[in-house]
Amino acid sequence: MVIGLDAVRLTERPLVVCDVDDVVLEFVTPFQAFLESRGHRLLPRSFRLHGNIVSQATETALPDREVSDLIEAFFDAQEAWQSPFSTTAAAIEAIARDADIVFLTAMPPRFADRRRRLLDSIGLSQPLVATKEPKGPVVETLHGGRPLPVAFIDDMAHNLASVGTHVADCLLLHMIPVSEIHRHAPLAEPPVLRVADWPEATQHIRRHCSAGRAS
Repeated sequence: MVIGLDAVRLTERPLVVCDVDDVVLEFVTPFQAFLESRGHRLLPRSFRLHGNIVSQATETALPDREVSDLIEAFFDAQEAWQSPFSTTAAAIEAIARDADIVFLTAMPPRFADRRRRLLDSIGLSQPLVATKEPKGPVVETLHGGRPLPVAFIDDMAHNLASVGTHVADCLLLHMIPVSEIHRHAPLAEPPVLRVADWPEATQHIRRHCSAGRAS
């Protein structure tokens, strides 16, 4: 299921599609605080949540079903826990001067209304699409083969690979936040570009959009 796709209306400008968790909004840090409030903690032993969340009392790993329930409980309460990275708002504002922006969030669509309220509350009113399906076909549908530049930003290598497979000539940016668990994150393969933060991502996007308009 994909929520929000039909409501997106693009203009005759480049398209920038942004992942949300740990790209626009912080996820790992507030999720760790959320877990501690429930008597658990996240051990950064690999780039996975399942198998790495343990009880503070017993140090034993929680069953996968319980971890999935905690993730959904966090999404349900996200408005009380998540906030944008310090450079997000300025970057989105700068990019929006030259391009259409769509937020593409990998979460159960039933929590999309909460994410919409959260983004609106911090001044990020761009369209939101929520899905648990692969991101490549979604970005392909959004872009629709238009002869305009398109860019995609995500912190997950497999999402970047999916979009790269489905959308030709897409600028692919791998933006990984600084955290212990992200040290284990797989790195995307070229032509994906690794960027450290929003200011660096903004520079790449502006160059890509300018080159596309000039060609």
